[in-house]
Amino acid sequence: MPKVGVEQSLSAVQEALQAKGYEVVQLKQESDATNCDCCVITGQDQDMMGIQNVATEGSVINAHGMNADEVCQQVENKLQQQ
Repeated sequence: MPKVGVEQSLSAVQEALQAKGYEVVQLKQESDATNCDCCVITGQDQDMMGIQNVATEGSVINAHGMNADEVCQQVENKLQQQ
């Protein structure tokens, strides 16, 4: 099953993905995203100061404005495209 990184504050998303059988890793620091197939972020600190570091080759989903089910659907769509 794919490995999905989820920011700590998105506990509902983390629980929903685990219920669907995904291996979920909390993103506490940038290196946690290294081996993830997909990452889910809150979008609150996205691109601060114009600095963009690539921490993963997988897809990144901004969960801002979405509920847990919508995020799960986005994760499934992104993983199918890979």
